[in-house]
Amino acid sequence: MDRYEERPAPAATRGLLTCVWSRRVTGDLTDEARIVPDACVDVIWHRESGRLFVAGPDTRAHLSSLAPGELVAARFRTGRSTASLGVPADALRDSRVDLAELWPDRVDRLADTLAATDTTAAAQGVLGSAVLAAAADPDPAVPALLTLAGGGARVGDMADAVGLTERQLHRRCLAAFGYGAKMLQRVLRFDRAMRLARGGTELADVAYWAGYADQAHLSREVRALAGVSPTKLLNT
Repeated sequence: MDRYEERPAPAATRGLLTCVWSRRVTGDLTDEARIVPDACVDVIWHRESGRLFVAGPDTRAHLSSLAPGELVAARFRTGRSTASLGVPADALRDSRVDLAELWPDRVDRLADTLAATDTTAAAQGVLGSAVLAAAADPDPAVPALLTLAGGGARVGDMADAVGLTERQLHRRCLAAFGYGAKMLQRVLRFDRAMRLARGGTELADVAYWAGYADQAHLSREVRALAGVSPTKLLNT
């Protein structure tokens, strides 16, 4: 059995985190889970093995075999991971990286504190506190860039709006989001489309409301980013 639960981040961390989540797998090793791009970065702890790692921003589907046990995680707001993890987001792109590589001086204490927790909520609180304690000031351009990218603005217009050249914009987007501006737009649009579809909106209407040219365009993008058709993705 595979049970996923998501809830709002602890109040003190909501400027940094979008949510905390857990996933419990019981029984034998399950089939691979399909993790699709969402422009997010997660810090994840596996209670049974003690492994602490970071799931970077994906540009394609990541297939993960779920070992029995509990995963506990904190998910950064889009564009906010760099200030806490100490590396640009593109250094983590399409990767799963042991947290010890990023926090060599603090990961042992964090692992011990997590191991002492006896509830999921307590472990999520520990993770939230850890990333908050490590947080530095974020790139001030991030909110504007997210709004512009989510609205489908042209790259040149995005650069002009925040007072950057297109080359500077590309570097800032890579550092904050792990993607250039065009890829960020694609991932945000895809994520918006899947949320609409999972909420019961018909695919033809999803394509319109998410900003695709038509349903065929939506299907091509879903296959490119998720590796399967929209219908198969929604049924997994």
